[in-house]
Amino acid sequence: MNPIFDFFLEPYQGRQVSLIILEATAFFFGIASVVYAKRENILVYPTGLVATAITTYLFLVDQLFGDMMMNFYFSIMSIYGWYNWARRKNDKEFVVQISRTNTKEKWIGFALFVLTMLVTYTVYRLFGSEIEVSNYIDIFTSGIFFTAMWYMANKKLENWTLWILGDLITVPLYAYRGWGMFSLQYLIFTILAIQGYLAWKKSLHNNLQTSSK
Repeated sequence: MNPIFDFFLEPYQGRQVSLIILEATAFFFGIASVVYAKRENILVYPTGLVATAITTYLFLVDQLFGDMMMNFYFSIMSIYGWYNWARRKNDKEFVVQISRTNTKEKWIGFALFVLTMLVTYTVYRLFGSEIEVSNYIDIFTSGIFFTAMWYMANKKLENWTLWILGDLITVPLYAYRGWGMFSLQYLIFTILAIQGYLAWKKSLHNNLQTSSK
């Protein structure tokens, strides 16, 4: 068989069909969520919530607790982001607009990054899991992704920078673990995140020009 097909299919040999179907479903909704995020469409949250809820369960089954916590955080933050993006002024203009982070928000992001890593590390310890190098990478990317999710919920342009960084780290990490479908998903996420950054940056520039007139 072709080595590429071996890479994607071999890890699923002997795996329960129900888990494969769930992973494929999470793959589809995860891609849809990022596409909606790029378009600044509120459907990013319901689609993302489906993907993260399923992925949380899959990682629990495989005892990948760092990834599990990360996706559990995503689920909670999706609910907050859904609410925040839906808010309007006088039932017309959205309250939250695309903007850049200020100094205070950068410090909040850093605090979330550190706190998420500490919580994820604690989860590994509580479950009595042996922490290997890949798990420490897990812990690090959990901090990046949760901070990115908070920035996205508040429509901060910098969320895309963090997504790109985290995605680039996660692609080879999941490939190493044999998660072919998720590795491909994060590769697609990387491309979409770059496009999202450019789209949001253009939108921010246009909004600033409009408000200055």
